[in-house]
Formats: sequence, structure tokens, C-alpha cells
Amino acid sequence: MLSNMAASLITHGRIKTTLTKAKALRPFIEKVITKAKQAAAKTEKKDALHLRRLALSDVRDETAVTLLFNEKYKEFTNRNGGYTRIYKLGCRVSDAAEMALIEFVKADDTGYKKTRRKSAKAKKPAAETVEAAPVAEVPASATPPEGEAKA
Repeated sequence: MLSNMAASLITHGRIKTTLTKAKALRPFIEKVITKAKQAAAKTEKKDALHLRRLALSDVRDETAVTLLFNEKYKEFTNRNGGYTRIYKLGCRVSDAAEMALIEFVKADDTGYKKTRRKSAKAKKPAAETVEAAPVAEVPASATPPEGEAKA
């Protein structure tokens, strides 16, 4: 199943599947992409061929592996991992399975910046609490002003 999904992802760039399958596919496809990057960096043809055959044993679709090793790997040369992104789409109507969209990250996509959280030590102690003024209770027998009607 992962082999077929990886081949579809390589050829189409994105696929819609269940969230569980997308999470399982992510490490599988990223290892194959790493092999393609390593094969491009190798100067000896023998080593590159070995990596291509290893990827072919995982994906088992020759056209997808050829596409990855000849063209698609160039998109990821400047990235150190994180080649895919998963978007949650909601639940499927028929069986309420969580659906997701898994796609390759663009070469120029930097992602989002993480905000730094304040540490627990840096928090200031709470200011003195001010007591609220007591609320006056209105007796139930009080009549409303003339302009208002009783509810």
C-alpha cells in the first residue's frame, strides 16, 4: 500500500487519503527522497545505481522512481528533511474517517516561524487582587419603573 501511495505522490505531487495513511506515508517517502538526493551527490555511478535500486525495491514503480531520480530531487536539494506536508481535511461522510491531503513542500517554502514561549521562571508574580464592591440585592417584590412592563 505504501509503495503504491508513494508512486502516486511522486507522479501527482499530492494525494488525498486518510490521516492515518498519510502519517504512515510521510517517513516512507522521505527516506526514498533522501536516497535520490544522495544518488545525485555521488560521483561514482555505481553508488548512484545502488541507491536507485534500493528506492526501486521500496516504491516498485519504475516510472515514478525514474521521475524522482531524474527531475523531482532537484526541488529538495536545499532542504534537510521535511519534504512533505499534511493538511487535515475533516471527516469522510460514509465512514467518518479523518481525511488528509499530503503533498510535497515547494522548494522556496520556508514554512512558518515558531513563536518562543516564555519560560515559567520569567513570569512575574500576580498583582494584588482588588476586592470587588458588593452588589446590592434587589428584593423580588420591587416594582419596575413606570415605563417598563413586568415580564
